[in-house]
Amino acid sequence: MPKTKAAATLNITSMMQEDRVFGPSPEFSKLAHIKSMAQYRRMYKDSIEQPEVFWDEQARKELVWFKPWKKVLQWKLPDAKWFLGGKLNVSANCLDRHLGTDNANRAAIIWEGEPAAPGKPAEERILTYQGLHREVCVFANVLKRNGVGKGDRVMIYLPMVPEAAVAMLACARIGAVHSVIFGGFSAQSVADRIF
Repeated sequence: MPKTKAAATLNITSMMQEDRVFGPSPEFSKLAHIKSMAQYRRMYKDSIEQPEVFWDEQARKELVWFKPWKKVLQWKLPDAKWFLGGKLNVSANCLDRHLGTDNANRAAIIWEGEPAAPGKPAEERILTYQGLHREVCVFANVLKRNGVGKGDRVMIYLPMVPEAAVAMLACARIGAVHSVIFGGFSAQSVADRIF
């Protein structure tokens, strides 16, 4: 047994520090949005050195806007306001933009539940962008028929199931402010989070 603490640590291999790098395959990189670490570093540098120019370009390229912005950034310390005058919808950007494209029938959500019983297979569901869009629109209409509209507050109390994403996207679609509470919380925990 070593006599000093310093001597003892020389014999221990720490697994807390990882220096290896596992790069993607060339095939994966060719199809990726950001194709190399060099491209990532250039983008990062641009975002730091000219944030308004960088985010203006990203917002135009990556998002669908119902109404374009008048000003990219208004910064009055301590408050920052981005894309002033612009109007978009998260649900439309997550779903609608994929309809009518090759992505429409690709998986938007792949969900696997817990096995119902030992030895039984777990439930699995795959929702395509088109299928998810349909479910979101149906639930958005359910919300509207029940009097929920733009600016209303909705609490979503569900476990980690696809319906939670459907409910969040439906709220965003109609402009309802929503908060999500994991379905496993007790009544008191729910009350604490609501009030």
